[in-house]
Amino acid sequence: MTKVNVYVTLRESVVDPQGIATKEALQTLGFNEVENARIGKVIELELNGSASDIDARVKEMCDKLLINKVIEDYRYEIGEVAGK
Repeated sequence: MTKVNVYVTLRESVVDPQGIATKEALQTLGFNEVENARIGKVIELELNGSASDIDARVKEMCDKLLINKVIEDYRYEIGEVAGK
């Protein structure tokens, strides 16, 4: 069993209203060192298969469903599931 974490973020050219609100809220709470915040998501997958198959399949999953290629970028990490 292989664990894959897919990290999805808005492209730099896309305005991130959640990030702006988070930055402003943190500054209001006194965390004035925060200059920028960007909000994203993590998708955790557990997959069966060989490493090369998993790499290709994760790319396909991202391109077909998991991300919006117009406004989002992604990267992923492949690792073994502990204890399985």
